[in-house]
Amino acid sequence: MSALPEVQREAEPAVAAHADATVNGRFNDFVLEAVHEGYLLHYGEPNGFTGMDDDLGLLAGDSLYALGLARLAETGDLKAVALLADLITGCAKAPAEGNEGAARDLWSEASR
Repeated sequence: MSALPEVQREAEPAVAAHADATVNGRFNDFVLEAVHEGYLLHYGEPNGFTGMDDDLGLLAGDSLYALGLARLAETGDLKAVALLADLITGCAKAPAEGNEGAARDLWSEASR
């Protein structure tokens, strides 16, 4: 079961106002779902949020990255925080280098 409904509920109010309850997310883990939605808001089409202009989408993506990282940081697992930071970095680097396939591979690997 996707954690997307929880991410939508926990998002900042300006972001949550754009939640689309008719779709499913990809991950059953809150942290990965929040960060993945943040990535999609920056680089693609989000699964669970609609109706944002480009500026709000960029800010919403940052907000969801922060939401996921904050949730993970609460666990105190610094190794997991470092791994997630590497995932975010790799996924941001891929489109900058024109290699969307690399980002898809990283997300697929993260879901294992």
